[in-house]
Amino acid sequence: MAALPLSHLFNTRKITEDLWVRGNPITGKNRLSAAASAVILAMLTTPAEAAPPPLDAYGNLPEVEQMSLSQSGQMLAIVATTSGERKVIVTDAENRAKLVAKIGDAKFRGMDWAGDDFVVLYTSTTTRLEEGFTTDRTEAWGGTILPANGGPIQRIFSGSSQVVDAIKGRYGLRKVDGEWAGFFAGYKLLRNNGNIHNRLDQHDAVLASTRPFLFKVTLADNKARQVAQSAREDHWRGWLVDETGNVKAYLDYSDLDYSWELFGEGNRSLAKGKVPHGDGKGVGGIGLVAFGPDGKSVIYAADDEERTAHWYEVSLVGGPPKEFLPKEGVNRFYTDPRTGRYVGYRSTDSGELHFVNPAWQKTITKIEKAFPNLNVSFEDWTPDFKTVLVRTDGNKDSGTWYVVDLADHRAAAVGYERPPITPDQVGAISTVEYKAADGLEMDGVLTLPPGKDPRNLPVILLPHGGPHAYDKPEFDWWAQAFASRGYAVFQPNFRGSTNRGQAFIDAGYNQWGRKMQTDISDGLAELARRGIVDPKRACIVGGSYGGYAALAGVTLQQGLYRCAVSVAGVSDLKMMYAADNAAAGYSESNWLELKRFLGDPSTYSDYSPRRHAAEADAPILLIHGKDDTRVDPKQSEVMADALKDAAKPYEFVVLDGEDHFLSRSATRNQMLSATMAFVQKYNPAE
Repeated sequence: MAALPLSHLFNTRKITEDLWVRGNPITGKNRLSAAASAVILAMLTTPAEAAPPPLDAYGNLPEVEQMSLSQSGQMLAIVATTSGERKVIVTDAENRAKLVAKIGDAKFRGMDWAGDDFVVLYTSTTTRLEEGFTTDRTEAWGGTILPANGGPIQRIFSGSSQVVDAIKGRYGLRKVDGEWAGFFAGYKLLRNNGNIHNRLDQHDAVLASTRPFLFKVTLADNKARQVAQSAREDHWRGWLVDETGNVKAYLDYSDLDYSWELFGEGNRSLAKGKVPHGDGKGVGGIGLVAFGPDGKSVIYAADDEERTAHWYEVSLVGGPPKEFLPKEGVNRFYTDPRTGRYVGYRSTDSGELHFVNPAWQKTITKIEKAFPNLNVSFEDWTPDFKTVLVRTDGNKDSGTWYVVDLADHRAAAVGYERPPITPDQVGAISTVEYKAADGLEMDGVLTLPPGKDPRNLPVILLPHGGPHAYDKPEFDWWAQAFASRGYAVFQPNFRGSTNRGQAFIDAGYNQWGRKMQTDISDGLAELARRGIVDPKRACIVGGSYGGYAALAGVTLQQGLYRCAVSVAGVSDLKMMYAADNAAAGYSESNWLELKRFLGDPSTYSDYSPRRHAAEADAPILLIHGKDDTRVDPKQSEVMADALKDAAKPYEFVVLDGEDHFLSRSATRNQMLSATMAFVQKYNPAE
């Protein structure tokens, strides 16, 4: 396969330019304390303007999208928009731009540092596949090597005619024999073997296997060398690579009989079993997590018979596995990106971060106290944890980045995500607890319009996607956009959300259009009971699963909402079930999980908004990205046809070049403008 050209994505030059970076990350003078944080925020505060910020202040991608620290802590890599152009910028300790790479509207998915030498940038592209694949489109990931100190910019695998120019998995950046290398899964190519069903392009290139191999890519010259075999067909494999670049463990899972086995070096079997399946509860999960804290063990995750996740640790030299953190709910594991070792976790129940290193634990406690009443996330740190990159957001903070120097007890604000939105223009954010009709306890996030009396407000119900996800009290650009126009916004964490443990997640299975739906309207009723909102002035808006909930709110339910907006939403469950099964190659494990997720297929029409279009009791706006590979745009097309046939009021907006995630500013703003105009037409705030 020919390498993808980079000329349309990157133009590089070494310059020093006036960055939006405010304050030197190494020499900032702000003391690390709560008082200092207050001073910083006070400095940022300006009197609120009479008019709210323009909609694109919310719809644009943040001016600072991501930052990452080099290993020494002396350099920053930043994805940002400056002077109207989107770029990756590498700065040194004096805030000088060592490298600037223009990325335009590329779909940014993340970046990593390799020491102080290279930044690896990850992006994705919607790609059409040839005949023989289980789906006609996919979101293909790619990696680009940016030399921080000069040198050619190269796309990973572009230098090899034997590997597809796309990444199928990331397994770490490691310094091996004095040079930096990345470990990536990719598809191996063969030439002229006549296997027409695995054909990739028109140049006689075919896949050696439909399963990826593991490659070592030296970042200096972009040379790829295979270091591990792919799994067998109908099997899946993941690897763990240690700090020396050796593959120390791998896990194989069989799609045929649900068996799995964990291997160490020399193909030594360390653990094995079967994931739970059948019994109407779907298929359980299994996967590698990290090396243990000392690098001498492996941590893996496996579901029990109730599909509750447990973590286990087993020695690399063998022995019985032991349960890891047996009494803790884990929201997220943290690993050292340079070694792959476990360093800590965030609790599902308390939300607290727990590090293995006691000194690190004391440090994060101090940092969190320095930013009271804000969401604090630890984005990156140096190996000695002396320099930490922190992001905050929440009330009066639309997103701020800080570099914290622990050695000198200094913190400096180095980036602002949405400068056009002043602190006083951020709508107040809080959590509202309530009970569903059946007594199940839940909560949601309430965002209030700035400067408005919080009584009898018009309201937007904004259920999240997933549905296995959750909303927390943070700055949400979509919610804040509605709040800026005078609406209260409620984001309910209905059953099936991931903020209250496994039992709460399980309560959402087989409840699409049923209790998951009434959980949302129960939240509306609670806000009305408190006098905060006027229930007669409500609309429901959402994306993905939230789009399904918006459609269900005016078709499966009636008399609740003045309008509904579905962005990339599902309208037909039977159609989704069929498409997801086809994309998974009709594997038994996939359709078992889908049946658990959605319920008995014979009921799908009963809970599909498309099938109830004639019962729609409010105008509907449908919006869908043309390049969506997660929810087929046909889901909105067939809903539009059904509404048209039923003579129901609707509008349909197609976002050209957009995927499922609203990854580009132009199409995100198109969505936001259309949504706001529709809501203001049918549910005016004044």
